[in-house]
Amino acid sequence: MKKLLVGLLILVSSCTVQKINKSLKNSDVLSQGHMGFMLLDPESDKVLVDINSDKYFIPASNTKLFTFYTSYSILGDELVNGLNYLEKGDSLIFWGTGDPGLLHPDLDNEVAINFLRASDKDLYLLDNFGQVDAFGPGWSWDWYNYYYATERSALPVYGNIVRFKFEEGQNNFTISPERFKPFLEAKKTDSWNGYRFRRDRYKNLFSYQFTDVVPSDPFETDIPFVTSAEFAAQLLTEASGKKVRVIQNEAYFQEDPIKLQTTPADSIYAQMMKISDNFLAEQLMLLVSDQLSNQLSTSDAIAYSKENLLKDLPDEPIWVDGSGLSAKNMFTPRSIIALLGKIRAEVPLEKIKAYFPAGGESGTIRNWYKADEGQPAYIYAKTGTLSMSNALSGFLITKSGKILHFSCILNNYALSGSELKRELEKTLYLIHDKY
Repeated sequence: MKKLLVGLLILVSSCTVQKINKSLKNSDVLSQGHMGFMLLDPESDKVLVDINSDKYFIPASNTKLFTFYTSYSILGDELVNGLNYLEKGDSLIFWGTGDPGLLHPDLDNEVAINFLRASDKDLYLLDNFGQVDAFGPGWSWDWYNYYYATERSALPVYGNIVRFKFEEGQNNFTISPERFKPFLEAKKTDSWNGYRFRRDRYKNLFSYQFTDVVPSDPFETDIPFVTSAEFAAQLLTEASGKKVRVIQNEAYFQEDPIKLQTTPADSIYAQMMKISDNFLAEQLMLLVSDQLSNQLSTSDAIAYSKENLLKDLPDEPIWVDGSGLSAKNMFTPRSIIALLGKIRAEVPLEKIKAYFPAGGESGTIRNWYKADEGQPAYIYAKTGTLSMSNALSGFLITKSGKILHFSCILNNYALSGSELKRELEKTLYLIHDKY
């Protein structure tokens, strides 16, 4: 009887796998571009679906899976090092580690600013901004006005953005930080399609269009500002109430600094993964670099990760930035599956659920991959979207209680992202329901 039951289970499982493969390979939608798909049952180490898993694809924000694993491995899940500093007589010399939390409007961390405010020494910001390029390799120059391409920097303040916000019941929008209000120009228009905010390409001069119509719906828009060591020092002076001067002295970088712990890494991971925050991803790689060498280099952090953390992946990652904004990034689905296995082995499941977007519930997939009514989410996965790429990789919980690992990367489709997601949604629910 036991042998019969086992045989029946194998037969049912085999039929389900065939249906899954058929739904992918025979899809009129998914056949219109280049697809890589892999589905693994880690309990049996059995590959259930394998479509082009050994081919390289542009992963878009699936790159953040590599950033997350690297950051979690090096930085842990507690407080990150937010400032490096030296005390020299009556001087406090400090410089940035890449920590994005300082006065960030969502992370709202004031540990560093309170530390500077409480110091009885003269404050000097050691300029290491030259170690960090504002844009990553392969980024487009015309992204400068958009939050998804916020400037990377050694010492971000306010997340390197200005937030314009309109809430119900207000007569006008708020500007945070308010110090940017004098640099905002209003331009009246007769063609109304909502407030449109712009920044000068090279200067912190902002403008917006408006009409006499007051908006009825709340909105929130983040516009990056141009940053530098001098501007960061100015913002820190204003926030702390103490004069911060910029100095240049390469010799100080050779000394062993004291590290001030500031922002909870947990909060950075969750924000980065759930809403696919490119800025936080980029700054995390700088934090990793600082932790390893007291220098800020995304390429060095990536090289270290590939050599020491990811050497056992099936295919070498072609990896150039932390966020996935660059089309120069290329990974194979089977390497992503291997990475998911490493994450699952080293990160507790409750933390994975706290960090990753949940289908039908949170983050970038809150409107997709919904569970049956009254049931918990069954998809915890990272999305990825560029004009030439749509990706989803993560963990799928079946009704039978299995946790499967999957990676789907879709490149070069002349279709909307919604069409691709609707088609993928059918397959993932089939797996959830039947396997």
